[in-house]
Amino acid sequence: MSSANLHQLLLVYAAYVIAAGSPGPSNMQIMGVAMNHGRRAALLLAAGVVSGSIFWGLMAATGISAVLTRYAEALILLKIFGGLYLLYLAFKAGKAALTSDDQAMGTAPADQRLSGSALYRRGLLMHLSNPKAVLGWIALVTLGLGSDASWHTLAAILGGCAVLSVTIFCGYALIFSTAPMVRIYRRARRGIESTLALFFGVAGLRLLLSRA
Repeated sequence: MSSANLHQLLLVYAAYVIAAGSPGPSNMQIMGVAMNHGRRAALLLAAGVVSGSIFWGLMAATGISAVLTRYAEALILLKIFGGLYLLYLAFKAGKAALTSDDQAMGTAPADQRLSGSALYRRGLLMHLSNPKAVLGWIALVTLGLGSDASWHTLAAILGGCAVLSVTIFCGYALIFSTAPMVRIYRRARRGIESTLALFFGVAGLRLLLSRA
């Protein structure tokens, strides 16, 4: 691998860390599940998010997702689906915020009744329905592949970003499921759920109303 390709590869990794590590719907959902339902549930959700990220990376690498950008109808449908799903998450978080502490302690939250596969599907669905993930991966692959790039470079992009994806999303699950974070959640549960509801609601509306 040439020094130019190595430089581009490092740029791709840095861009991915910033994009994946910044607060977004997937990270916010992992944080909420980790504090509310524990490490196992959050890691299962994170596994779904990681799988979705790797899927879009493979699609970008094979050029399939680039085709999606040429068809406005496909992206419009993806945006509508993603926006509605975020609004659904906003509704769930808002409902939890309106639940009193006594009720919350006396009833088993819905997420605790979900199976591991259901949590995994939730994370996968969230990432697959995010059009920004598609476009972001196209940008990353384009950034990393120069005129003299080989399949080794492409493999390094996908492999490196896959490792970073696991580190970032599972890191959120591990950090926010620690005892101090759980205590913070219990003291500020309604405020946290209200914040999540507002975040998901705004994100969903912006996605539904966006033109690009």
